Amino acid sequence: MPFSRRRLFATLASGAIASQVARAADDTVAIPGKRPMILHNDRPEDLETPVRYFDSWLTPIEVFFVRQHLPRPQAIDLETYRLTVNGMVAKPLQLTLADLKQLPQFTVPATIECTGNGRGFYSPKVPGIQWMRGAIGNAEWRGPRVSDVLKMAGVNSSAAFIETDGADVGLASTPDFVRSLPMNKALHPATILALSMNGQTPDIHGFPVRLIVPGWDGTSSVKWVVRISATAQANTGFFMNPGYRYPKYALPPGTPAKPAELEVIEGMPVKSCITAPEDQQKIAPEPITIRGFAWAGENAIERVEISVDGGSRWRDAQLSPKKLPFAWRLWSLEWQPADPGYYTLMSRATDTAGRVQPIVSPWNPSGYLWNAIDRVGITVEKSA
Repeated sequence: MPFSRRRLFATLASGAIASQVARAADDTVAIPGKRPMILHNDRPEDLETPVRYFDSWLTPIEVFFVRQHLPRPQAIDLETYRLTVNGMVAKPLQLTLADLKQLPQFTVPATIECTGNGRGFYSPKVPGIQWMRGAIGNAEWRGPRVSDVLKMAGVNSSAAFIETDGADVGLASTPDFVRSLPMNKALHPATILALSMNGQTPDIHGFPVRLIVPGWDGTSSVKWVVRISATAQANTGFFMNPGYRYPKYALPPGTPAKPAELEVIEGMPVKSCITAPEDQQKIAPEPITIRGFAWAGENAIERVEISVDGGSRWRDAQLSPKKLPFAWRLWSLEWQPADPGYYTLMSRATDTAGRVQPIVSPWNPSGYLWNAIDRVGITVEKSA
C-alpha cells in the first residue's frame, strides 16, 4: 500500500499524545529541559513556543520550538560519531567531531521556522499540526561551512544537489526523513553544519551536528546529520515528493492541488507577528508597548507598520538595530489607548526586496507558509 500523508500523520501521532499530559491553565505543559510549552505531540516531540517568551533577539534554547517528524534518536556517542560524505565526490570521507571542529568555524544568526507555522489560521482547516504563531525561533548557529566539507571530499562539478540524512529512524512503515538541497544553496557561505546553538549542543535540537540552511523552511535544516551525499538529481522520497511542496498557482480555498503543479519549498516569505499584548487580553487604560518580531527568509526586514484601528491607519514601528538577512528583527510601538473598548491591532512587514506582508495568505491543502498580516484583539477596560 503506498505511503500517504494521512498515514504519516497517523503514525507520527501513535505515541502518547498531549491529552495524557497534565496541562497548565494556559494550555502549556512542563517539558524536561524546557519552560512550559504548548504540546502538540510528545513522541515525537512537537512543542510550540508561547508568544510571551518572544522577548529577546536570540530565542533561549529552553523556549525554542521543537518539530520532529520521527522519534528522537537515542543519545549519539560523541566518540564514535562519524559524518559520512559520499556520492559524487573524489574522496569519500568519514569525519569525526574533531575533524569538523578543526575546520574554520562560522557563526550564523538565523531564524528557523516550521513550514506549517500558522497552519491553525487557515480556513477551511487543513490536516496536520495546528501550529499558531510559535513554531519559530531565532538563534546563533556555529560550525563549519558545508562548502568546506564538500571541498575536502572533492565534490564533482556536475553534482547538482546534496542529499542529507539524520540519525532519526521512522516507526513501522514511516519513511526515512531525507532532504535534498540544490548545490548552489549548499555552497552558500551561510549554509553550515552547526556544532552549537546559542553556545550549547541540545540533543533535542539535532546535535551534535545539525544542518542550517538559513532563510529556507525549517525542514531543510536536517537534524542529527550522519550523511551528506553529492547527487545529480534530487531525492524522490516522501519528504521531497509529495511532502513539503507548494502550489505554483493560487487555489480556491478547499480545493486539491494538482501534483504536477507543486514545487519544492525553498525561501520563506516576509511576515511579522505581534507578541504583546496577546490575543483577547484585557489591559488597563494606560500606555502600553506593542511589540513583536518580523523576518523575511533570505532577505532583511526594512519596515514594520502597526495599526490599532483594524487597518484604517498605520504607523511605523521602531526596529531593533540588527538588520540582517536570515534573522528576524524585533519591533515595538508605544501606544496610548484613547478610549476603553475593543481594539484590533495589526502588523505588516516589508523586506529589503520590496515584498509586503499580504492581507490574505494564499490557501493551500498542506497549510504551509502562512504569512497574512497578523492581528490580535484586545479589550481596554474602563478606569476603576
